[in-house]
Amino acid sequence: MKLSYALPLLSLQFLSPSSTNSGVVLASGFSPIKHVTFTQNAIVSRGGSQLSGTALESDVGPSLGVVSAENWDLLSDRGKAALSRLILYDVANGHAQKHVYGDWPEKGTEDEEKRGIAEQIADLDGSYPGGLPAYLSKARTLLKESADGTNPFAEFEAFVPEGESLSYEDPDANPHTGMTFSQAEQAGLTVIGDTVFVLVAGGLGERLGYSGIKLSLETNLVTNKSYLEMYSKYIQAMQRMAHIKTGKDHIRIPLVIMTSDDTDPLTRKLLKDNDNFGFDEGQVTIVKQDKVAALSNGNAALSMKSKWKVETKPHGHGDVHHLLYREGLVDQWYNQGKKYVIFLQDTNALVINSVLPTLGVSIEKGFHMNSICIPRLAGEAAGAIARLEHKSDPEKSLVINVEYNQLDPLLSSQGDCKGDVADPNTGYSPFPGNANNIVIEMGAYERTVRGEDQGVVIEFVNPKYKDDSRTEFKKPTRLECMMQDIPKLFQKEMGSEAKIGFTMFDRWFTFSPAKNSLEAGVEDVSKGGKAPGTMSSAESDKYVQNQRKLKMAGVDLDVTTEEDLVLVSGIPVTPGPRIILCPGFSITQQEVMQKIQGGKITKRSTLVLEGEDLKVKNLDLDGALVIRTGHDCDVTVDGLVVRNKGYELEEVVAGADVPEEVAIRGYTMKKNEAMEIVINEPGKYHIGADGEVKKL
Repeated sequence: MKLSYALPLLSLQFLSPSSTNSGVVLASGFSPIKHVTFTQNAIVSRGGSQLSGTALESDVGPSLGVVSAENWDLLSDRGKAALSRLILYDVANGHAQKHVYGDWPEKGTEDEEKRGIAEQIADLDGSYPGGLPAYLSKARTLLKESADGTNPFAEFEAFVPEGESLSYEDPDANPHTGMTFSQAEQAGLTVIGDTVFVLVAGGLGERLGYSGIKLSLETNLVTNKSYLEMYSKYIQAMQRMAHIKTGKDHIRIPLVIMTSDDTDPLTRKLLKDNDNFGFDEGQVTIVKQDKVAALSNGNAALSMKSKWKVETKPHGHGDVHHLLYREGLVDQWYNQGKKYVIFLQDTNALVINSVLPTLGVSIEKGFHMNSICIPRLAGEAAGAIARLEHKSDPEKSLVINVEYNQLDPLLSSQGDCKGDVADPNTGYSPFPGNANNIVIEMGAYERTVRGEDQGVVIEFVNPKYKDDSRTEFKKPTRLECMMQDIPKLFQKEMGSEAKIGFTMFDRWFTFSPAKNSLEAGVEDVSKGGKAPGTMSSAESDKYVQNQRKLKMAGVDLDVTTEEDLVLVSGIPVTPGPRIILCPGFSITQQEVMQKIQGGKITKRSTLVLEGEDLKVKNLDLDGALVIRTGHDCDVTVDGLVVRNKGYELEEVVAGADVPEEVAIRGYTMKKNEAMEIVINEPGKYHIGADGEVKKL
């Protein structure tokens, strides 16, 4: 096995078997390695001669006197190879890892544990590009910068980047592109058959107060569809539209789900139990991210969960880029002629509205990367997209997300030195808020991830220090990476060629993630917060979004305002109407405007519409109505009058013994009565005032 580290040249001299060098004692009777050199080509010299990977694996532990020959022979070849790399790196860098390998009992005692830790070291080494030494080398550098208080933006100035703002409700064209919202959507439709979706889903729902995977949670209690089903049906609706527009029924839009050790088995089970939610066999690919080693102090010492187990932690959703490259998916898509890859987070149901117009802006502006954004309040605890201009080297300039705690100090050191303040004309920060969903052009993506970093985005470290010495941590830390930091690789591989921007939408239209527990949300509301981020607020916002869509289409209904919200289990939610426009009914503004004409809906009502050729005119609804139609079913509903008991929310009594998925909402939905119309047989149909289905 060849050694490969992204490390600077290092050399060590060992004087004699009994000499010490930086604290390493070479036991009597072992042959010392006189000279060790790490280079980009991984040449290891011993006594002036080259030492192959095989020879290195066989005797490094015994040669350095840190592992006996008898114990060394217990290990597998991969265990020896990985441990050899760790030992040699550690010898060259101050022996911070001696606690991992330097105190093993004699052969015959805890032998399985010795094999186990060597295999874990091999797993950690093999899962990180450059191996465990590369990880530790980066960690030492970043931890030193953290302890020194190094400002990563000291050489930059921040400016508002190039981007577009589109409003669903504004009929006027954007002054920069000359595009209306609908025109941006229509432009996006030209490439829908050449897209790929990636869903980042490595985290459990613990922050929500849920022990399962977030993708399994219901987006709403009207249809009871999970987040994964909702995303799946949206992608399939896009695929169906691509078939109709092109006449090419073979088009398939791939979905990749990035899981973790925590979420992988449950995600696979969710797909299996639901027949892949309608996807063809092989259309959904799962890639699992690996955890990385936890670090116990400023010297990047590996944190031990026990004597024989290295503690590990999640590396972050930035892993997705390397995983897509490592699994050969980026090359595959590029060779298939795919044009865009769309990255989505796991529990923001509203974001699907933004995909098509963002694609349209990407095409119009030639963006290699386009971040979906929302208006941001000045000082808000949310990242912002900024153009960072390097003060001396323009080639180092880039457009990237800047976290809120870094943005204010950066802005306070430049220009008027006022910091992160609102634009007096808009009341918002001039820097768009990052919703952390991105669209990337495939050619630039393929070029970037096959660079020397192989899609491993620049990492950061965020230790919590015990005291002002900034050497010991309150708890182990690790290197982390974020999906949205890939512009650093674009800048590295493409320089000034990389064109990165944003597309901004109203919050009500694109952003209401479910991320916080009910208790945390109630506390936020009690302090005046208006975005609690709970399951209940996310569900409510989904209904409100569709209220606004139908209002714009001419339906007589009350759109919920902030003053109209009612408290349910401490969270402000809409009193109704509760409206779900399924992806199978519409994925564009044009479809909504063409398929809905007139009508009125009372506040207590519930409406579900699903069907690509379903048209609803002059609906008079006071209660609950569900209409679902299949492919090739041309259905016109005209003048339908519905009166029934409908659906209503029932608040859960505090302290009640209810399932987790109920407790995190604080209510259930009582489905008293509904009119349900389901048509799956192809043909042309008419439904009048009495609800009778007539096939024409």
